[in-house]
Amino acid sequence: MEIMSGERFSAFSFRDFRLFWIGQIISLSGTWMQSVAQGWLVYSLTKSPLHLGMVAAASSLPILLFSLFGGVIADRYPKRDLLLLTQALSILPALSLGLLTSSGVVTFWHVAMLGALLGTINALDIPVRQSFLAEMVGKGHIVNAIALNSAAFNGARIIGPVIAGMTIAYLGIPACFYLNALSFVAVITALYRIKARGEIRSKSEGMRRDFAKGIRFVVDSRDIRNVFSLIAVFSIIGLPYISLLPVFAAEVFQRGAKGLGFLVGSSGIGALTAALNIALRGDIRNKPRFMALTSLCFSAALLVFSLSGTFWFSLLAIMAGGWGMVSYLAVANSFIQITVPDALRGRVMSVYSLVFLGTVPIGNAIMGLIADRMGTPRAVTVSGVICLIAAMMYARTHLQPRDAI
Repeated sequence: MEIMSGERFSAFSFRDFRLFWIGQIISLSGTWMQSVAQGWLVYSLTKSPLHLGMVAAASSLPILLFSLFGGVIADRYPKRDLLLLTQALSILPALSLGLLTSSGVVTFWHVAMLGALLGTINALDIPVRQSFLAEMVGKGHIVNAIALNSAAFNGARIIGPVIAGMTIAYLGIPACFYLNALSFVAVITALYRIKARGEIRSKSEGMRRDFAKGIRFVVDSRDIRNVFSLIAVFSIIGLPYISLLPVFAAEVFQRGAKGLGFLVGSSGIGALTAALNIALRGDIRNKPRFMALTSLCFSAALLVFSLSGTFWFSLLAIMAGGWGMVSYLAVANSFIQITVPDALRGRVMSVYSLVFLGTVPIGNAIMGLIADRMGTPRAVTVSGVICLIAAMMYARTHLQPRDAI
């Protein structure tokens, strides 16, 4: 059944997308459980914000190194089969971390190496997953599909951390890793039942030329280039605050693992609200202006969060930051996917993955060092100021009197 792209939740009219979405929200809840448990485990082992940054960097460095290659693969092979492979492989790091933690032999280096393994898998998984959305619902519904996919991600971002906080408190850290390993079964089952294979493929002209075509498309488009530039600033300077939340929970607010779950969950509430807002609206008419406003919201909220010493006020600030960041990213993602030709989608989305996630290890390393030297709250204050300056520069171009958003 075809539904006009402006209608609410139109992507749910496609059976394949419904199956994919349900599997995603279960699997991603497990992923967020592991993220919280992993951060708490590293902080318990080291008591060091620098080591938290190092683990986050190890997890995302492979995306920086290999995501462009993943984009070439995404454009060459059936995407559903590739996703089945990546989801099955993702069980291994979670299960291994659970066994190591249960046996009491886990070290910081175990966590870092398994994080790097999962990051390598994600370097292929992310561009394939992003480009597969358009093949399940078509370009006419891609904005809605991206918003609903973001809603699943951020709904899990609420569910997972809260469950993780309770699980750590009552069952221990290893239980979070085992539950994450189990959660991948849901998305694997959904993928087996999906009829779409992701058959839109490009004719290969050799690895070098395939790479070059995707990069050239991004470089030649000024609007996309500007969007990617702001994403890079946020990824390098802004998003690393997430890896430092265990320090805020333990030292700044003295709330322990449950407090960490509430901090991550509050960011998820704001993010989920943003995704649902975009899904309900169907589309954003003036996307550049909307991105300018939401980038300012994220940056200002990050600055306020870093300066607040009150737990409940900080929850509100981080919630606003989650709303701003996901609003910006969801609309930026849809803006890119509407613009890109089908045959280049995997490669361009691999550039998106590279800029959005692949640059995070640089930021995590920098923020970890700064936090170790001058304190975590001050380090996040610096990042908030830099992000605000970058957002203001972007907004100067796009916040002119125009049509309504």
